[in-house]
Amino acid sequence: MSELVTETDTESVVTESMSTKAQAPLWREYYEITKPRVVALLVLTALVGMCMAMPGAIPWQIMVPSIAGIWLLSSASAAINHIVDQQIDAKMARTSHRPLPNGRITTSKAIVFTAMLSLIGFTMLYVWVNPLTAWLTLSGLVGYSVIYTMYLKRATPQNITIGGLAGAIPPLLGWTSVTNEIHPHALLLVLLVFTWTPPHFWALAIHRRDDYAKVNIPMLPVTHGINFTKTQILLYTVLLFIVGLIPYLVEMSNWLYLIGAVTLNLIFLAYAWKLKFNAEKDTAMQTFRFSIIHLMVLFVVLLADHYLLPINP
Repeated sequence: MSELVTETDTESVVTESMSTKAQAPLWREYYEITKPRVVALLVLTALVGMCMAMPGAIPWQIMVPSIAGIWLLSSASAAINHIVDQQIDAKMARTSHRPLPNGRITTSKAIVFTAMLSLIGFTMLYVWVNPLTAWLTLSGLVGYSVIYTMYLKRATPQNITIGGLAGAIPPLLGWTSVTNEIHPHALLLVLLVFTWTPPHFWALAIHRRDDYAKVNIPMLPVTHGINFTKTQILLYTVLLFIVGLIPYLVEMSNWLYLIGAVTLNLIFLAYAWKLKFNAEKDTAMQTFRFSIIHLMVLFVVLLADHYLLPINP
C-alpha cells in the first residue's frame, strides 16, 4: 500500500522472458498483479503488530480473517497500481513485461478482479474482525491507490516520503485487529516502516533513474540528481537507526531486539555510506536488496524478542 507495494518487488531484479509469460496459466497473471512477495512482507509486519498487541497466543478466529482481509486489500491496492500505471509500465524496462501492458489481462477484467478482492477483504475484516481495522485497511488502499498513485507519484519528488504512510500502516492494522484500539506502540511500529521506506525505495529509484525520466515521473533522482538522493538515503538511514532504538527505550522490547536492531541498522548504514562515498555499479541495487532483508529480519527479531523475553507490565 505504498511504494513498498508498487516498486520494491523482486520483479525489478529478475524478469521472465515474454515467451514464458505467454504460456503461463491465466491465474498466474492475476496473481502477478497482486505483487504477492511484496504483500507478504506487508502482511508479516501486520502479523508482528498483531502478536505485539497481546502477551499470549492469538485466537485463530481473529488471526485468520485478519491476515486474510489485510492480504486481500493489500493485493487489491497493488492491482490498482497495475491498472492505473499500465501506460507508464509499458514504457519502462522494469515493468514492460507486466500482464496489463502486454494485454495478457484486459483492463476491465483487472478492475472486476480488484473490486472482488476489495469487497471480500473489507467484508471479512468488518464482519469477523472489527470495523476499525476494516476502515483503516481501506484507508490504506485509498491512500496508496488514489492519493499516492494517481496524484503524489506524478506531482512531487517527495511522493514516497508523503505517500509512504499508506504502506507503513500494516503493523497498526495487526494491532487493531486484536485490540480494537490505536495504541502508541502500534504507531511506533508504523514509524519504523515509514522511516525505512524512503531509503529503501530511493536506492531502487537511483538504479532505475533513466526509466523514470523517460516517462516523466518526478522521482528524487530525476528531479534533484543521484548525488542528492544518495545524501537523502544516508540521512534517512541515520534517522532509521535512531527510530530503531525507541522500542527498547520505551520498554516495548528487550535486549534481543536491541542487538538485532543495532546490527541491522549498522549494516544498512554501511550500505548507505558506500552508496554515497564509494559506490560501484551495483551498489544501489545491493542497498535495495538488503533493505528488504533488513525489514523482514527486524520484524522477525521483534517478534522473537516479544515471546522469548516478554516485558512485564
